[in-house]
Amino acid sequence: MSTTKKGFTLLELVIVIGILAILAAVSVLVLNPAQILARSRDTTRSTDLVAIKDSLNLYVTDVSSPDMDGGTNSCSTLCYTAATGVAVNCGSRHGTKTTTEDATREVDSNGWVPVNLTAVSTGAPLAVLPVDPTNNTTYFYSYACDNTAKTFELNANMESTTYANGGTDDKESKDGGNNADILEVGTDSGLDL
Repeated sequence: MSTTKKGFTLLELVIVIGILAILAAVSVLVLNPAQILARSRDTTRSTDLVAIKDSLNLYVTDVSSPDMDGGTNSCSTLCYTAATGVAVNCGSRHGTKTTTEDATREVDSNGWVPVNLTAVSTGAPLAVLPVDPTNNTTYFYSYACDNTAKTFELNANMESTTYANGGTDDKESKDGGNNADILEVGTDSGLDL
């Protein structure tokens, strides 16, 4: 009876491990996980702004006397953001408006969007106000309004090269707003608040 040894030689194992390492390196370079994560955050930004926009639209249509700035009469001079403790300048997005920061996510006009969404007859359309996934000086949501016309604008900066101005799926310059480098949604004509 003869016994034969079965198995892989050390050389075969080294070759297979080398091939796997090369494939892993190539896939990381091709897939670019940083851009995949940035696209994911951008999708969240886009979805969040649409959710806030739809909630504000419902508020304006449902409430008999909608108030777009929480009774402060500051729509013409302020823009609102949830990014606090950092030197955020939402005035660069909204002309010469002064930034007011509020970290709260409440929907009763005490949150960063100063509109009382709880006044909607069917209840608040949002449980809490969303904030940007990164929420720093570069990536944050901002809100500006016109209390006379009952219009508003919401803004976010896209992070991925895909959705940013000039990207393959450019959302910033094709949103109908006046700033080609910011995603703008809302009801203001020209989105130029």
